[in-house]
Amino acid sequence: MLRRAARAKALQALFAIDVGGTSPDMALEQVLEEGELPPRAMTFTRELVEGTMAKRDEIDAIIRKYAVGWRLERLAAVDRNILRMALYEMQYHRETPVRVVINEAIELAKNFNNEEAGRFVNGLLDNARKDLGLSEEIENGYSGH
Repeated sequence: MLRRAARAKALQALFAIDVGGTSPDMALEQVLEEGELPPRAMTFTRELVEGTMAKRDEIDAIIRKYAVGWRLERLAAVDRNILRMALYEMQYHRETPVRVVINEAIELAKNFNNEEAGRFVNGLLDNARKDLGLSEEIENGYSGH
């Protein structure tokens, strides 16, 4: 549950960066200052935001490829940032099984948008996973933290 809360905080920061033009440092400071997360979850939040921003151009290219009929800029901002964060975690932050990352992204989409957004996120991430050759599991085992 801590990772789910950390992902929600990371999404809030990414949204503020994307839509509000907030700097990554300021966005992180704002979402983390509430003090609701223990230090380990705060670290995970920071890793997701900083990593997603560092790989954003590469990730956006993947989203453009799989969001058939949609321009990246026309996607709902919350969905766009859920996809960015999930693709970052799936490709570059390989501590969690891909199927778990996708399920978490679906839940975020349902909670922050709606059921249809959850289906859209699921379809895009699953197609990207298959095409990118990402296994649903991780080689060294799931640490569950």
